[in-house]
Amino acid sequence: MSVVGFDLGFQSCYVAVARAGGIETIANEYSDRCTPSFVSFGPRNRSIGAAAKSQVVTNSKNTVQGFKRFHGRTFSDPYVQSSKTNLVYDLAQLPSGSTGIKVMYMEEERVFSIEQVTGMLLTKLKETAESALKKPVADCVISVPSYFTDAERRSVIDAAQIAGLNCLRLMNETTAVTLAYGIYKQDLPAPEEKPRIVVFVDLGHSGYQVSVCAFNKGKLKILATAFDSELGGKDFDDILVNHFCEEFAKKYKLDVKSKPRALVRLYQECEKLKKLMSANSSDLPLNIECFMNDIDVSGKLNRGQFEEMCAGLLAKVEGPLCSVMEQAKLKKEDIYAVEIVGGASRIPAIKDRISKFFGKELSTTLNADEAVARGCALQCAILSPAFKVREFSITDVVPYSISLKWNSAAEEGLSDCEVFPKNHAAPFSKVLTFYRKEPFTLDAYYNNPKELPYPNAAIGTFLIQNVVPQASGESAKVKVKVRVNVHGVFSISSASLVEVIKTAEGEEPMETDQTAKEEEVCNKMQVDQEDQKLQAGDNGDKKLETEEMETTTEDTKQDKKNDQPPQAKKPKVKTKMVELPIENNLHWQLSSKVLNMFVENEGKMIMQDKLEKERNDAKNNVEEYVYDMRDKLHGVLEKFVNEAERDAFSLKLEDTENWLYEDGEDQQKQVYIDKLAELKKIGQPVQLRFLEAEERPKAFDDLGRQIQMYMKIIEAFKAKDELYNHLDELEVTRVDKQVNDAMVWMNSKMNQQNSQDLTLDPVVKVDEIKAKTKELYSACNPVVSKPKPKVEPPKEEKTENGPVNGQEGTETQPSNPDKAPPAGTEQETADNKLPEMDID
Repeated sequence: MSVVGFDLGFQSCYVAVARAGGIETIANEYSDRCTPSFVSFGPRNRSIGAAAKSQVVTNSKNTVQGFKRFHGRTFSDPYVQSSKTNLVYDLAQLPSGSTGIKVMYMEEERVFSIEQVTGMLLTKLKETAESALKKPVADCVISVPSYFTDAERRSVIDAAQIAGLNCLRLMNETTAVTLAYGIYKQDLPAPEEKPRIVVFVDLGHSGYQVSVCAFNKGKLKILATAFDSELGGKDFDDILVNHFCEEFAKKYKLDVKSKPRALVRLYQECEKLKKLMSANSSDLPLNIECFMNDIDVSGKLNRGQFEEMCAGLLAKVEGPLCSVMEQAKLKKEDIYAVEIVGGASRIPAIKDRISKFFGKELSTTLNADEAVARGCALQCAILSPAFKVREFSITDVVPYSISLKWNSAAEEGLSDCEVFPKNHAAPFSKVLTFYRKEPFTLDAYYNNPKELPYPNAAIGTFLIQNVVPQASGESAKVKVKVRVNVHGVFSISSASLVEVIKTAEGEEPMETDQTAKEEEVCNKMQVDQEDQKLQAGDNGDKKLETEEMETTTEDTKQDKKNDQPPQAKKPKVKTKMVELPIENNLHWQLSSKVLNMFVENEGKMIMQDKLEKERNDAKNNVEEYVYDMRDKLHGVLEKFVNEAERDAFSLKLEDTENWLYEDGEDQQKQVYIDKLAELKKIGQPVQLRFLEAEERPKAFDDLGRQIQMYMKIIEAFKAKDELYNHLDELEVTRVDKQVNDAMVWMNSKMNQQNSQDLTLDPVVKVDEIKAKTKELYSACNPVVSKPKPKVEPPKEEKTENGPVNGQEGTETQPSNPDKAPPAGTEQETADNKLPEMDID
């Protein structure tokens, strides 16, 4: 089972996986752990990541980037409209009113939704993870900015589905960082002690986020979050670009913004300059050759001038810091450490301002770029049953206060209620009780639109269906469970109708296990009912129960029973819970039909990319073979091909090269395969002659060494060497013949080969020589390596005449009777064992 975390950034992405007992950030096919958030569309395929970024200048109109913030937004959204002016690609309105990206793909104009484009990027990241893990990837955790609203979060979840991913959790970027920081700390305070308070500042390419977190051993709790979605690295880039656009307009009379390619190149150079200024305070040059109209441009800037230009942006740094401290009701002395992450956090002026605000040195113990991805992978490992992870609970917060409104039966108008205040713990469930006679509608919305970086405060509308009055005609009690789930998305997860069934006085109804369970659940929901009535005032049609369902215990119910005075016997009341269907109408939610269509289209595009890659590989194989053989024909292969054959083959290679750049520029895969086979038919024999000539000497040497070894053994046997005197004479004679035959064969083939021209096919092939060597080994080795029989050492035995050597009364002959020693003498043999003696 895969455990993967994706940091889906505005400018770049990171992939972290859990394996080998730790978390590892993995590299893509370019051996780079950073994958650019770029998607490029071509006439035959898509390029994603680093390959797409390389086309941002040459194919600028069809290379998209910076689309992360368009999730869940309409085309008329003020942010979308203001961003259009800085984009080199075109945006378009989809039939649903949401934002689409217009490009030329497969030589026709196409408009892709933001979910589709993000799905393409996630598909690439998924492939990178699968390549590293060598197994399929499905379950994952994906990061999103903490300030994303419900519509934006649902849009990212849809994108994950399009990519074939099962998103276990959408994790706030700052929460992922806190997990990456806290789970490895061994010195955190015990659960009952005062928590350690750490501030996390994440300044990325498109947004600025701050969170305050309380750490205890085995748990973390986010206390508050704050953000500025209009302060990030790209805003500093924009200031540099605007500065140089003005400078080049005065100096060179160039209108940079009228040429998309020039603008893209300027953005690239300004980003490099910004990074250099973070490390150097001296004047730094900016030079671009053939920038526009074949004009070379140049400029210079230093850190001091840059900070002056960015004074307005730098002034915005302290706002979220103040906000988060106020929300958490903390003093600066309460802060244990301030940890900074994010690419733009490397700007010295920003670090100075944050450091001065808290009055302490900043901590940089985390990898500024990879911390989010690592935190996501840790969360995925915690959620996965396949990994055993140290117990660590994570309590996040609701970023914006959420309310519900409905038509009130009592007041004959609209009523509303704040169900989740800002910074309320998440994930979390609450139960609302309504008294209704008919189906009713609940509208969910963010009740403080001013704090939203999003124009529409609506979340969605929920219709509670099949509500009917009680048998007596009174309003039925309806329990509605509202929830902010692990993704930070609000929903109404269930609605139940409480049916009250009265029985006759004194009659004991039979309760099944199910009835008892239903009654218990109902009782759990009734916690603090009287307090809620008081809080609700005269609104008798609604009660909000702030206790989480799971927190009520049997002891609580028992205490309540004990506190109540004895009452007269009343009729027994039995309740029954009936699940009610809910119709969801969420703001900018993709329908199942549209989502399935997007999934199908993504599958088709993946297949098209695969086919195009195979076609390009086939074409590249032909091109590679042409260049390789052309060089070798006048190099290492020169001796193995005659002049006429070489000239004809060189001409064929040249014709193929010209064909590749003319008629063969855009052919089917099979055409290239056939063309390569045609060339190899001519070139393969030449290469084989070369390889044979390279390997033949070694093969002959191996055979020669084996022949010499067996000849020495045969000579030793004939000389009656004691090492070999146990071998069978007939077998040795047969080996002698085979060795002589092999030597004659080898000498014959060597002489024939040496007298033959190298441009002709070899007389004998290396495989034949190796086969001969193997054949000789199989025939001779069992004979010459036959082990010498083991002879047991003699044992001493006492007789009347004294001790003699023998084997307990058994009489044996020496191994070589001709050389048996005389009686009563001792002689050591080659294996240092005493031979047995004949006893008269």
